[in-house]
Amino acid sequence: MADKKTALFPGSFDPFTKGHEDIVRRALKLFDEVIIAIGYNSAKSRYFEVEYMVDRVKSAFSPGDNISVIVYNELTADLAKKTDATFLIRGLRNTTDFEYENSISQVNRYLNAELETVFLITSPEYAHISSTIIREVHKYDGDISPFIPYEL
Repeated sequence: MADKKTALFPGSFDPFTKGHEDIVRRALKLFDEVIIAIGYNSAKSRYFEVEYMVDRVKSAFSPGDNISVIVYNELTADLAKKTDATFLIRGLRNTTDFEYENSISQVNRYLNAELETVFLITSPEYAHISSTIIREVHKYDGDISPFIPYEL
C-alpha cells in the first residue's frame, strides 16, 4: 500500500494508561498503523521495567488492531525515519501539555521535515490520569487498576 499512513506514538509510558490507550484507539481511525514507541527519557528514571511495559501494552490490544510496540533510545525524529512513520501522535490533557508538546513538535519538524505532529485532545474521562500520579499511587500500594488497560 503506497499511501500507507503510519503514525508513531512515542513516550516513556511509565506506565501506559487508559488515557494512552484511548489516544491509540482514536488514532487508529485516522491512520493505517500506529507504532507505540516506548522510549527512554534522559530526564527520568523508570519505575516499571521497559520490557514489562512492552508486554503489558501488547496485552491491551488485539492482534488485528494494526498496532505494534517497540522500544527505542534515540531521537524520535530519527526513529520516525527508520519506521517510515510520517506522523507523530501526541495526546493533550491541558494547556500545559500543549506548551510542552508544541516545542517538541517544532524541533522534530526541524530534524525531520517529513514529520507531522497530530495532537489529539484527551477524552474528558481520562484527562485527570497521569503516569506520575499512577506511579505514586502504586508505590504506596494503592489500587491503580481503574487507570490502566491491562492486568499488572
